[in-house]
Amino acid sequence: MMQDASEITMFVCANCARPAREMSAAARRRPVVPDFDLPGAVRSIVVPCTGRLQPEHILKAFEAGSHVVGVVACREDNCHHAEGSRRCALRVDYIRSILNEIGLGDGRLQISYLPGSASEDLALASGVSRASNRGDSLQAQLLGIRSRILEAFRAYPPNPLKFSPSAAGKSGAEESGLGGGDDDEQI
Repeated sequence: MMQDASEITMFVCANCARPAREMSAAARRRPVVPDFDLPGAVRSIVVPCTGRLQPEHILKAFEAGSHVVGVVACREDNCHHAEGSRRCALRVDYIRSILNEIGLGDGRLQISYLPGSASEDLALASGVSRASNRGDSLQAQLLGIRSRILEAFRAYPPNPLKFSPSAAGKSGAEESGLGGGDDDEQI
C-alpha cells in the first residue's frame, strides 16, 4: 500500500524523449525519463506507450493522493504505435469528465506531447541519416510541461483523497483479505 503518496505523478511514454536508436531486442536499453525539474515529491512512471495507459492507472494515482497527474505522450504524427497518442488523448478526456463529476476538477490531469522518435528510429534502421533537431527545442518543451504542471498544482487545493480515511487506511484489497502487509506496494 502507498501511504506516502507523491504530490505529482507523471506517466511518461518510453519513446517520447529519447534519441533515435536502432531497433534490437538484444541491445534493449532502459528508457530515458526527461527531467521536468519539478519541485517536491514526483513519481515518474515510464509506460511502453501512453496508448496502453488505462483509466484505472490514472485514477489510482489520484486515489493514492497525487495532487496533479501528468501524461507525456509522443506527438500523434511520430508515435511508435501509430494510434497510441490518439487513444491516450481520448482516455484523458474521459478521465477529465470523471474528475469533474467527482469534484476533483479536470485541470488536475494534464496531457503534454514531446516529439517522439518513431520516424528517426525507422530512418536509422534503414540506414538513412536523419538529423535530430531536439536540443534546445526539447528543453523548451520540457519547460512548457513544467509550467503547465506547476500552474495546475497551484490552481487546486490539496487532493482531498490524500487525507481521506479510505486513502490513508486500508485499501479495498486489504479489507477483503487480498492485500499483504504494509511492505507491499503495487501500482
